[in-house]
Amino acid sequence: MTHDDAVHNDAAVGSSADPSVSAASLGAHDDAASLSSKDTAERHFPVLLERCVSLFADSVESARAAGRQPVLVDCTLGMGGHSEAMLQRYPDALLIGIDRDTMALSLAGERLARFADRTHLVHAVYSEVDDIVHELSLPGVDGVLFDLGVSSLQLDERERGFAYSYDAPLDMRMDRTEGETAADLVNTLSEEELVRILRVYGEEKFAGRIARSIVKDRAEKPFETTGELVASIRKVVPAAAARTAGHPAKRTFQALRIAVNEELDVLEEAIPASMDVLNVGGRVVVMSYHSLEDKITKKFFASAAKSSAPAGFPVELEEHKARFKTITRGTEQPTEQEISENPRAASARLRATERTLPRSSS
Repeated sequence: MTHDDAVHNDAAVGSSADPSVSAASLGAHDDAASLSSKDTAERHFPVLLERCVSLFADSVESARAAGRQPVLVDCTLGMGGHSEAMLQRYPDALLIGIDRDTMALSLAGERLARFADRTHLVHAVYSEVDDIVHELSLPGVDGVLFDLGVSSLQLDERERGFAYSYDAPLDMRMDRTEGETAADLVNTLSEEELVRILRVYGEEKFAGRIARSIVKDRAEKPFETTGELVASIRKVVPAAAARTAGHPAKRTFQALRIAVNEELDVLEEAIPASMDVLNVGGRVVVMSYHSLEDKITKKFFASAAKSSAPAGFPVELEEHKARFKTITRGTEQPTEQEISENPRAASARLRATERTLPRSSS
């Protein structure tokens, strides 16, 4: 595991965690101190909030019926909007909140302070969900939520470098305590690798032109700010394309953010890990905003909901039975009303699956 400390309201996660550790000591930005829990709630509009929370109702009831305290995991805690709603809706539930962003942990911790006796907030990458559950000595969990992509907090904090509309340091790290920045990537990667990242992660049809422009401009002066990168992109993206497809830097920034944070690699580990820790009746709910995120989610959900019996096998043995069932038909999307109230929800796609048979003992 890479999470060294736990930011918590109840108990430390891991034997080396110090119960006195705060988000500030993990590197949370000083600006977090100036944002009250009220400010956080007012600036944060959780996507598909009611649908996400209600999807866990049956899972919570299953836990209660089995005589267990329901355990829910918010793998993308952010500013705590979804977690707050789940804690309010299910007053007997224990919540584990995971985020690699220390500033988000600090703000969410303030917002959820009144639920201190039944929350664990952990500084970690969400692919570590199974390790976290085991470190808390929990036999399993009853619900896991993923709200993928960049958060409102990260977009709105200019100095984070996620937004192409502000001139800021070219950073884009979700966890600013470690790792390479977007500036490191654009200044050191080969032209061929830049093309690959822009095409695969950004689905950018002008990837070749943009990569060449980046390599040419960095030879004169290394990139340091988002404004410098935007200027390099604008020089080679046709104006007509920008008028029809939105801001010319949109896809490049998306691609670099995914690469900096290794988002797809982490998701490939996180989805099966979250499914592995579910109790029977437990659900995993995933909101994605990019076709590649949804493709990964669909792959794991569909595979787990199929029988593994060989084709033509006359009898389906117990070990061949599907251990999950699909809860959503395809993907669910926000309503027009929600999109009008929260434009960032427009590209959201939701999928959910439920464990129907116990985990394998092997």
